[in-house]
Amino acid sequence: MKIHSLAVFCGSHEGLNPVFKSDAIALGKLLAQQQITLVYGGGNVGLMGAIADTVMEAGGKVTGVIPSLLLDWERQHTGITELIVTDDMHSRKRTIYEKSDAALVLPGGFGTLDELFEMLTWNQLSIHDKHIFILNSGGFYSHLVAHLEQMRKEKFLYEKADKSITVINEPAELLKHL
Repeated sequence: MKIHSLAVFCGSHEGLNPVFKSDAIALGKLLAQQQITLVYGGGNVGLMGAIADTVMEAGGKVTGVIPSLLLDWERQHTGITELIVTDDMHSRKRTIYEKSDAALVLPGGFGTLDELFEMLTWNQLSIHDKHIFILNSGGFYSHLVAHLEQMRKEKFLYEKADKSITVINEPAELLKHL
């Protein structure tokens, strides 16, 4: 699979473990080096801001997609290649996913999990057929990965959805999938 653009879903906070931010920075450098456009939520804070800043500093391209609601909070990143404003959160997710060849999930909160599960559901329903990577920085998603395995064992996952997920433990592992 050739990836020209990668959707990255992640937190608007950095979290407590410093590896979350260091992995976001490493991923940003990797995307710029590989000339892969970052497509993300358009924020300027947390892990979102860290990866976007890194891609831009390394000479890469960044497309941010932000709902108008967050413009009022002044969370939009003004130093990126392109910023698309959508009407709502659902349109934001759809636009991010449509502009990307694959997706990667970094640590985050409810919004990040919502994005992950909506992408997985869209794949299961054949709305999209894009590969999804989970970056398990510092073991952040280990419990979730175990739960996904339990869902597979109990036959709640369709085979197609099950095969569309790859868990990696550090950003450099993404290179073998590009």
